[in-house]
Amino acid sequence: MKTVDTEQFVLTILETSDLHGNIFPIHYANNHPSELGLAKISTLIKQERRNNPHVLYIDNGDLIQGSPLSYYHARIQNKPNDPMVTILNHLGCDATVFGNHEFNYGPDVLNKAIRESDFPWISANIVDKQTQEPYYGKPYTLKTFNDLKVAIIGLTTQYIPNWENPHHIEHLQFMDAVDTAKRWVSIVKEKEQPDVIVLSYHGGFECDIDNGEETEQQTGENQGYRICMEVPDIDVFLTGHQHRAISEKSINGITIVQPGSGGTYLGKVQISLVKKSGKWTITDKSSSLLAVKDIAADPEILQMVKSYEDHTQQWLDQPIGKIKGDMLVHNPMDIRLRDNALIEFFNKVQMENAKVDISNTALFDNRSPGLNSDVTMRDVVSNYIYPNTLRVLRVTGQDIKDALEQSASYFEQYDGTEIKVSSKYQNPKPQHYNYDMWEGIEYKINISNPVGERIVHLSYKGQPLDMTKEYDVVMNNYRAGGGGNFFMFRDKHVVADIPTDVSELIANYILERGEIEATVNHNWEVIHD
Repeated sequence: MKTVDTEQFVLTILETSDLHGNIFPIHYANNHPSELGLAKISTLIKQERRNNPHVLYIDNGDLIQGSPLSYYHARIQNKPNDPMVTILNHLGCDATVFGNHEFNYGPDVLNKAIRESDFPWISANIVDKQTQEPYYGKPYTLKTFNDLKVAIIGLTTQYIPNWENPHHIEHLQFMDAVDTAKRWVSIVKEKEQPDVIVLSYHGGFECDIDNGEETEQQTGENQGYRICMEVPDIDVFLTGHQHRAISEKSINGITIVQPGSGGTYLGKVQISLVKKSGKWTITDKSSSLLAVKDIAADPEILQMVKSYEDHTQQWLDQPIGKIKGDMLVHNPMDIRLRDNALIEFFNKVQMENAKVDISNTALFDNRSPGLNSDVTMRDVVSNYIYPNTLRVLRVTGQDIKDALEQSASYFEQYDGTEIKVSSKYQNPKPQHYNYDMWEGIEYKINISNPVGERIVHLSYKGQPLDMTKEYDVVMNNYRAGGGGNFFMFRDKHVVADIPTDVSELIANYILERGEIEATVNHNWEVIHD
């Protein structure tokens, strides 16, 4: 390959996204090896830097939340520098975009991480409510390689107010990503005159990449397809949020990539350019995914954050109480088909703290192990994997029925052979966390019926649930904001906000009692004809 002096150039763009605090290649529920994590990604990035002289590395958000290590740092010992930021500083990250989970631990934790970063945090559509200017001051950043200028514009899913604790984002407004992209691409093109425009969007695609058909309700959570179709002059579109593995694709001539989650892949885009009459012109673009499977973790990174990991492991193995009976997850599908001790327990904790008698929660992940007889913090955070808080909403009986019907759409219509999860809850990413199970009401779901007609029994304290009466229900803040297409909960009267993380509430509940008895009152079940 000729050098830039002879008018040719190859630019390599590397992307991480949705790392979610994963550094060590382990599964924290049992410390078994797992093919993920920033330590493995580091090995790949260093290889790419050795093999390619001109590298741009961008992180696309959801960086500082999501693992027990990041939880311990944020909630238990936040004084040292953020471990994820420390590693990205070491790897020479050029920019990171704000993801929706960046706000989960509140502004103090986030602002501290920003201060500790050697790289800019960017997002053009997160603005100050008062001034309407980008709140963090950096809608985009520039990177130059000799006389080649690259502009990186950041965007964040605008749906955050539907999930986040309002106190965490009280000064922020999240603007429409499509409109913002149009505005800032135009501004950057005119003001900076870059040779390459990269748009890094912590959001995904609302339509099929190949044919443009809608694949989800148009809520504004994901607007990637519209951005590609409606915003001119974008050369590369880095995406995330949906946890999909996407490469070797383009939309409307724009090269796209999305590198999964947890550090399972490193996204890579290569751009070839030639200089003609003093102007750089792109001659070729391609995207790929570099898998961390069978890649050795970078020992330098592991050593860099060893003290964080040691403290996290000690904290995880602290015994907090005992379970009398069985609260293990033997089969995730069984958990979702009939009332069970684990979900009943989580609902009890929520009802106790909220002082109400109706609650819903979910089995978030098919890797959830349940609670061992000797319970540790590892057990708790392995099951309750999100830093959710609780909210009590005042809703009608009809809202409850509508929410149950929404959850019931988790299942394919029963065909007489086996019970199956709907493809909508598996693609483009698993959404097991959007199937709720309730306590305090009695109900049956008949999956032989079509979607929307599956709740065949619904009662409260032995009497049919009154569709017009109001009930106070406790749920996590994500669901209370309508997350997961539970639109019936949006804009409902908030009776109470409980700001403590649910995982802490669960741990405290066990600590106070010492021993928890596994109980099942059989208040709900899934049936079929």
